[in-house]
Amino acid sequence: MAQVVAIDSLLAARTLWHAGRSTRLPADGEPSGHAALDARLPHGGWPRRALTELLLPANGVGELALLLPTIARMTAAGGTVVLVAPPFIPYAPAWQAAGVDLAGLHVVDASPRDALWAQEQCLRSGACAAVLGWPPGGDDRALRRLQVAADSGDCCGFVLRDRRHAANASPAALRLLLEDGGWRVLKCRGGQPPSGLVQLAH
Repeated sequence: MAQVVAIDSLLAARTLWHAGRSTRLPADGEPSGHAALDARLPHGGWPRRALTELLLPANGVGELALLLPTIARMTAAGGTVVLVAPPFIPYAPAWQAAGVDLAGLHVVDASPRDALWAQEQCLRSGACAAVLGWPPGGDDRALRRLQVAADSGDCCGFVLRDRRHAANASPAALRLLLEDGGWRVLKCRGGQPPSGLVQLAH
């Protein structure tokens, strides 16, 4: 006979959440380094042990400015951050100027065919603080594998994808869309997405 699980215990473990009820959630997110964004997210930052999806009009439109404070803090603390198949060769002096400790930054050069597999392995390894990937496609099943890998590896996972995927369902815990110079929260696990755009301070 199947074990009966009390709904209260699922709510407490945040396995499910009550739609329409504004539950006070602990601020246990990974700080993004952007106060305006952290204030709008249910856990006060990037979801830990989870996948975040960044939807972009194109690569190289300043999206890394969103992630550099987090990467800098993680590498300064001795953590490892991996970039899997980035679309451009990272310019080391710029990353260093942003506070990133290059000793903790690793780049995996993978073919489009192998990029999702490589990101999944890095997320699952338990050796990384964060893993960034630019999957050329990636269906719902592939992203679900990345979400599970991020959870099992206790890692922050990020996928940077074309904004055309915004119309599709995604298992990512957090989805942000870059539009009109700001970030729109399309989905956030643990609460309703806030309205309006989040503008980053320069």
